[in-house]
Amino acid sequence: MTALLFFIILGALVFVHELGHFISAKRAGIRVDEFALGFPPRLFSKTVGETKYSLNLVPFGGYVKIFGEDGDEDADKRGFKTQINADIVAESSLVNRVTESAVAEVVSADDTRRFTSKSRWTQALVLSSGILGNLVFAWVLLSVSFMLGIPSSTDGRYADEVRDAKLMITGVLPDSPAALQGLKAGDEIISLEGEGRRFEKKEVNEARAFIGASEQTLTIAYRRAGASETVEIVPVKDIIPGKSAIGVMIDTVGVVRFGFFRSLFEGLLMTADLVREVAVGLVGFIGDAVRGSANLGSVTGPIGIAGMVGEARTLGLVYLLSFTAFISINLAVINLLPIPALDGGRLFFLALEGIFRRAIPTRISRTLNATGFILLILLMIVITYRDIIKLFSL
Repeated sequence: MTALLFFIILGALVFVHELGHFISAKRAGIRVDEFALGFPPRLFSKTVGETKYSLNLVPFGGYVKIFGEDGDEDADKRGFKTQINADIVAESSLVNRVTESAVAEVVSADDTRRFTSKSRWTQALVLSSGILGNLVFAWVLLSVSFMLGIPSSTDGRYADEVRDAKLMITGVLPDSPAALQGLKAGDEIISLEGEGRRFEKKEVNEARAFIGASEQTLTIAYRRAGASETVEIVPVKDIIPGKSAIGVMIDTVGVVRFGFFRSLFEGLLMTADLVREVAVGLVGFIGDAVRGSANLGSVTGPIGIAGMVGEARTLGLVYLLSFTAFISINLAVINLLPIPALDGGRLFFLALEGIFRRAIPTRISRTLNATGFILLILLMIVITYRDIIKLFSL
């Protein structure tokens, strides 16, 4: 079930991204030759009008084949031919008529519908529309989450509007005592007991103090997916210097629910906040990578994400919608990076063409994009391998 749900979510994220490119290209009068989900080999295809709609076997991705997006290999030839014809025109009116006929043949109706025949602003809009599609999708999902009731801290923006507050685990450190005993984010703490003391309140600071003062085994009663469980954990002092800790982050979390229009507004605000946080985190990670201090263990691939999808599903629909929105925002921000094969790389090439007032040779742009794509695939393979090692080491 988790694998199926993961592929559904992945398909939805790819679909809205490519749909953004598709709609903006169509509205700009650019010919779209194919709209595909997944990568070949092709499982099914149907041509409607001038566009072929395809479903492919490899599910990790998709594409929209836009006429002329990869450049025009014949552009230089046509320019050279036009220059020769112009020289001949100066010598012969008869050849002039021949030249006009040839030019009319070359500049066909399809040439006016070529991606590169449009203004650079139009090209930039088409290239960035996939990113916009992911952001709009995240906004819709978060807005629906607010309508259904989204989890929120009692210390957050919506403190006065939180209902049904509970003491909840919001994060678990890897390889910590809590992680080794199976505690997970989303578990509701019912009680803490140890050394003749018992804690049953919802106040997060008191709960932290209770754990911090414990030096012997703690018995933790918690609730997950409606079922109550207990676990015994021995706190350690190497997580927080000078204090006992079990490796969990806890908070008092309740539910915030709004009407339709308020949900749209709050969903937009949360989308903007998440875009900023993801962008700051990504820039920081890239900076660490340049300095050689990046923690690659924090990077998750398809298998790791599939596992998180499964965890979100067990927590409920709202958690799953919010998680999908977060992944959609991550895809949007990553796609803005100026890396060949990504939308950001194509936008970067377009900006260079605008600065230098000349097109980048098609052979060069295609080589760079192909190289970037290969490197991204290799990176995904490495990350997936790490995810598999983590999975079998549990």
